[in-house]
Amino acid sequence: MTPELKLRIARPTDHWDELLRFYREGLGLELLGSFEDHDGFDGMMLGAPGAPYHFEFTRQKGHTVGPAPSQDNLVVFYLPDTAQWQVAVARMEAHGFAPVPSYNPYWDRMGKTFEDPDGYRVVLQNATWPR
Repeated sequence: MTPELKLRIARPTDHWDELLRFYREGLGLELLGSFEDHDGFDGMMLGAPGAPYHFEFTRQKGHTVGPAPSQDNLVVFYLPDTAQWQVAVARMEAHGFAPVPSYNPYWDRMGKTFEDPDGYRVVLQNATWPR
């Protein structure tokens, strides 16, 4: 693995519009691209332009995905600047997304956890990734 690699987190959803609102309005990510009826799937990619990561969410007509398998399925964003972290948390709350207690209490010490419409969780961590 090399630093120039890009990361795509891809998963299906049953909550298309609600998920778009959570990641775009709440987290402030941008819709980077989308597709319709590609071999029976619709998809959307959300992320920060130029960032080495993005999310892809898909749906397949007539197929039900179901909720996240556990409350400990996490994506963690490290926001070391306290002011930037506070803005990110306030944006989530302003769009109606309240923090939830983390399954693992470690994440509550320096972060806030939010649950997306599929039950997957996003942690906004006010810390630096140490590695």
